[in-house]
Amino acid sequence: MRSRVGQTIQSYMREHQSLYWFTIVLFTMGIIFGAVLVNSLPLSQKQELYGFLQYFFNSLSTSGIPETSAHFQQSFGHYAKTVAIMWVLGLSIIGLPMILLMLFLKGVVVGFTVGFLVSQLQWQGVTFAMLGVLPQNLLVVPALFIIGVSGISFSLRLIQTRLLSKRDVMAPHFMGYTVLVISMLGVLTLAALFETFVSPRLMQLVLP
Repeated sequence: MRSRVGQTIQSYMREHQSLYWFTIVLFTMGIIFGAVLVNSLPLSQKQELYGFLQYFFNSLSTSGIPETSAHFQQSFGHYAKTVAIMWVLGLSIIGLPMILLMLFLKGVVVGFTVGFLVSQLQWQGVTFAMLGVLPQNLLVVPALFIIGVSGISFSLRLIQTRLLSKRDVMAPHFMGYTVLVISMLGVLTLAALFETFVSPRLMQLVLP
């Protein structure tokens, strides 16, 4: 059973290897763009964002996250909406570029967040990024990659069957795509739990 699952995963990775490399490069470009965007902000906006950052750190150091259930619901709701949108986009031919855009924007958000922390707090910002941004994204980013690549693959199959008149039964691919998306939603639920209950504790360890 294990060998069969392993062979299935290896076959899947070989089949979609080029798509994964393309999305990784796209995500990396988004990170670079987000980091560069920090330097292009006017001083007034940097000061305003830094004020919000100070307020967040002050409240975190004194009381942590007071409403953890509300924070978890907000975080999980955000991930669930993202997954639902990407799943729907994967079911349409015109959704392919939108999936790529969403992965690029995720890279922009990560790059901007880390870049702003480092630019304002120097080495302490690196520490905050390592403890407050990186851990949950080790779950979020691969999950979004898998959903994105699966959606792109399904969209390409639709193009082949509808536009190129290539015969293919779509029902098994649809079921596999949907099951994979639901599985990744489970991974993102773990990320939301980590973001709510673990990341604030890690950041409290290094708050002055």
